[in-house]
Amino acid sequence: MKDRVGGLSLNILSLLDILEEELEKGISMPLGNRVLVNRDKCMEVINDIRLSMPEEIKQAKWLKMERQKILIEAQKESETIIKEAETRIQSLVEENEITQRAYQQAREIMESCQNNAREIRLGSREYANNLLEEVENFLIEQVEVLRRNRQELKDMK
Repeated sequence: MKDRVGGLSLNILSLLDILEEELEKGISMPLGNRVLVNRDKCMEVINDIRLSMPEEIKQAKWLKMERQKILIEAQKESETIIKEAETRIQSLVEENEITQRAYQQAREIMESCQNNAREIRLGSREYANNLLEEVENFLIEQVEVLRRNRQELKDMK
């Protein structure tokens, strides 16, 4: 990957160092905790960080969208099944015994749909949580590497 900031191949940690350096070079404003920085350079570094993000983070975003799609599809399927059950119940209303069976089936179908939707939601949440946990652990490791590298730089002074 070519970095637009300096033309060199940089990883996320290097890009974060550049961004931190830019913030430290900023001009302090009186009366407050504000700093003037080179906005274009900072935005460029942030864009490069986004482009350098590990695939796990991109997958987590995709997973979130997929989970939402699954939930929407489950809801639609649930509504379709409920509508089908209601239509079936209405057609069986004339006979008492048939009507009672229809009501029972409708309750079972609705419970089944709700259970299926609940299982899909829980499964997708668990999957998303596991993937996000992996990403979190990866990022924690990267932050630790960053801290060690910064400490090594400080120790070299």
